[in-house]
Amino acid sequence: MVNLPKIFTDNEKDDKIDSSKLILPLLPLRDIVVFPFMVAPLFVGRTKSVNALTDAMNKDKSVFLATQKKAGVDNPSEKDISLTGTIGKVLQLLRLPDGTVKALVEGKSRGHITRFVQEEYFFQVEIEPIVEPEVNTAEGFALSKGVLESFEEYAGLNKSISKDLVNNISAISDLSKLADSMAAHFSFKIEDKQRLLETASPTKRLSLLLKLIKMEIEIFSMDRRIKSRVKGQMEKTQKQYYLNEQMRAIKKEMGSQEDGQDELKELEKKIEEKKMSEEATEKAKQEFKKLKLMTPMSAEATVVRNYIEWMISLPWFETSEILNDLEKSENILDEDHYGLEKPKERILEYLAVQSLVKKIKGPILCFVGPPGVGKTSLAKSVARATGRKYIRLSLGGVRDEAEIRGHRRTYIGAMPGKIIQSLKKAGVNNPVFCLDEVDKMSMDFRGDPSAALLEVLDPEQNFSFNDHYLDVDYDLSDILFITTANTLPEIPLPLQDRMEIIRLSGYTDYEKYNIAKGFLVPKQIEANGLADKKVQYNKNAIYSIIHRYTREAGVRNLEREISSICRKIAREVVKNNDDREHKITVRSVQKYLGPYRFREGQIEETDQIGIVTGLAWTQVGGELLLVETLIMPGKGKLTVTGKLGDVMKESAQAAVSYVRSRSDSLMIDNKFYRKYDMHIHIPEGAIPKDGPSAGISMCTSIVSALTKRPVYRDLAMTGEITLRGRILPIGGLKEKFLAAYSGGIKKVIIPKENEKDLKDIPKSISKHIEVFPVEHMDEVLTLALILGEKDSLFKKSDIPLEMVTDEAEQRTSLI
Repeated sequence: MVNLPKIFTDNEKDDKIDSSKLILPLLPLRDIVVFPFMVAPLFVGRTKSVNALTDAMNKDKSVFLATQKKAGVDNPSEKDISLTGTIGKVLQLLRLPDGTVKALVEGKSRGHITRFVQEEYFFQVEIEPIVEPEVNTAEGFALSKGVLESFEEYAGLNKSISKDLVNNISAISDLSKLADSMAAHFSFKIEDKQRLLETASPTKRLSLLLKLIKMEIEIFSMDRRIKSRVKGQMEKTQKQYYLNEQMRAIKKEMGSQEDGQDELKELEKKIEEKKMSEEATEKAKQEFKKLKLMTPMSAEATVVRNYIEWMISLPWFETSEILNDLEKSENILDEDHYGLEKPKERILEYLAVQSLVKKIKGPILCFVGPPGVGKTSLAKSVARATGRKYIRLSLGGVRDEAEIRGHRRTYIGAMPGKIIQSLKKAGVNNPVFCLDEVDKMSMDFRGDPSAALLEVLDPEQNFSFNDHYLDVDYDLSDILFITTANTLPEIPLPLQDRMEIIRLSGYTDYEKYNIAKGFLVPKQIEANGLADKKVQYNKNAIYSIIHRYTREAGVRNLEREISSICRKIAREVVKNNDDREHKITVRSVQKYLGPYRFREGQIEETDQIGIVTGLAWTQVGGELLLVETLIMPGKGKLTVTGKLGDVMKESAQAAVSYVRSRSDSLMIDNKFYRKYDMHIHIPEGAIPKDGPSAGISMCTSIVSALTKRPVYRDLAMTGEITLRGRILPIGGLKEKFLAAYSGGIKKVIIPKENEKDLKDIPKSISKHIEVFPVEHMDEVLTLALILGEKDSLFKKSDIPLEMVTDEAEQRTSLI
C-alpha cells in the first residue's frame, strides 16, 4: 500500500462525528498506519476489505481504519487487529481491471473498538471515539518547539523533505494535529507509529515523537558517516568493493571486530608451521604484521597476502628420495634410449658420487646436438633413473629477464620468475630441471634472460638465488639442471663456461635401425590400434625409410614416416575388415609413402677433373659436398657460387692465393690468374653453406682443373687451409664420417689435429673407411690427384721433405 499523506491547515473545516458510539465497517490495514488529518491512497484486494468499502460508500462513506498486528496474515481474525485506529472517510473509490480497488481515504479522529459486531462478509465494529485530555500550555509549547527544531534538523539532513513542507508543518498551531501531521512524514516502524496513534494525550504524543525523531536523526547521521568512511577507502569503479566496505563499516558501528580474523589466524598458523630459511621466516612474519594493520579488502593487503602465500607454498626443504641403485638406473636409461653412451656415463658417475658423498651439488649439464636425437627425452629419463621429479621449462623465444628472475612487487600483477613457479608446481627442491632450447633465447629492451641464467646455472652462486619477487635467497644447489641446445655458438660464452657440455651427435644408420626396431615401430603400432594385428617391418624396409624418406641426424621424421605407414594400414584394416598379416617391405614402403624424397649422397661414377668430394656439417647431420671448378679463357676473374657464406668465400680466395704461391712447384703457368677466368661452384645452390672446412676441397679442385689431373672419386676430404698451406682442425667429424659412409666413400683425408677425435667414430663405420691425417696442403694434393706412372705433381727440387718418407708409402697404397 502506498502512503501519500496530505496536510490540512487550521482553516480547513471538517465534519466531525458527534455520536458517542458508532458502528462502522472495518478496513484492516497492512504495513501502514493512517493518522487523523492524513489522506492516503489504499490498494485493496481482499474480499472482506472490498465489501467493507462498498458498504461504506452505500452509507455515509465512514469507515474505521485499523492496522493488523502481523502484516503477513491474509485472513485476519479479531485478535489480529489493533483495537485503536482512525475513524476515516472514503473520498474516492476506483475499481481496477484486475478486481482490486483503489481507495482514497481521509483520517478524521481516533477511535477504539469496543466490540466486533459482524465478520461474515466484512468486519463491522462498534467504535468509541477517543477524547483527548486537556493540554498544559507551557509544556505543550516547549514540546512543540523542540519537535519543530528537530524536524528542521532532520529536513536539513534528508534532502527529500522540501522547505514548503517544513513551512506548512511549522504553521500548524494545534498540538494534536501538529503531532499527527508530522508523524505521517517519517518512516518509523509500524509499531512506533501505532504507539503514537494509541497515545491520546497531545503532550505525551509530542514527547514520544521527539524521541523518535532524535533517533531517526542519529540513524541518518550514522548512515552518512558510514558512507563517508567507505567512500574514502574505495575506488569509484569498484562497486563490489564498495558494498563489502559498507558492510564492514556497519559491523564496526555495531561493535563487531571479527571481520577476517579467522583467515588471519589460519595464515599465521601456516607461517608458524612452515619450515623455511631464517631469512624467509623473518620476512614472512614482517609482512604478516603489515597485513594485520591493513584493511582486508584493500589492494595493498591483497598484494601482501599473495606474497605470504607464495612464501609458504614453496618447497624450502621438501625433497624427493634419490635412487642410488646404479644397476637399476642404468637399466632405466638403456630402456628409454639406445646409444648415447656419454650422457649416460656422466649420469651414472653423478649417482656413484652421490652414494658416497651424501651431499653433492647438482651438476649442470648441457646436451648439445641436432634436432630429434633425444636431448629432452633423455632429461626426462634421467629424472626417472634418479628417482627425482621432472620439470621442463622451454626458453625458446624468451626475451624478458623477468621470466627468469620475476617481477618486483611494485608492479601490478607481479609474480615470481619461471624458476620459482616451476619449483612450487613440483613441490620439491631437488628435481631434474630441464631448460629446453637454451640457445633460442634473445634479448631486447626488457633485459637479457641469458644473463639472468648465469646465477641460476652457477654452482658457486645458485645456493643463494634471489628472485626479484620473493626478495629472499632461495637454494637451487640441490637441483640437477639439464639444458638442451642445437648449436653451441648461439649460447653466450659466460653461460657455456658454467655448464658441462655433452655433445649428442647424430645417429648412425645402424643406430637408427635399432631405435626404429626396438622403440619406434612397437610404439606406433600400439598408438595406431594395430597391437592385435600382425604388422612386421623387415630390415630393408626400415633402411629404405631412413635413406630415401628422411634426411636428419635424429629420428623424429623417421617416427613420423613409420606412423604414416601404420595409419594407412589401419585404414585398410577398417575398410576391408582385413585381419591378414601385414609385412612391410621396400616395395610396400614406396606404395605407402610415395616416390623417394631424397637421393642418397653417392660418389661419382668416374674419376673427374676439377670435381672433389668434400664433407660438410649441418644441424641435421653430415653431408657430402661436391666442389666443381671450371677454367675458362678470360682475364683472371674469380666467381664463387652455390649460396655460400662469407667464411666459405674467403676460404676460396685463400685457396687461390695458395695455388698462385705454389704455381711454380705445381708446374702451373704462373700467369694463369691473368689468362683464365675461374668458376668455383658447389651444387644444391638453394641450401645455404658456410664454414672454413671446405678449404682443402676447393684448393684440390682448383689444382685439378689447372693441371688437368682427375681426383679419386672414392676419396673425401675436410679441413681448413691457410695461405701457407697448413691444414687446421675442423668440427663435426663424427657426422661427416657418417655421411661419408652412407655415400660409399672409402678414404677420408682429415687434419692431423683431428686424429684424436677418431675414437668417437663407431667401429662399425671406421673399419670400412681408410683415414689419412695430414698437416700440409701438398700432402692432400699428393693423396687426391691421380698421376701417370712417370708423371710428377711437383718439380723434383720442390718435393716436400715429408713426402719422401711416410707419405710416399701412403701414396703407393692409395694408387
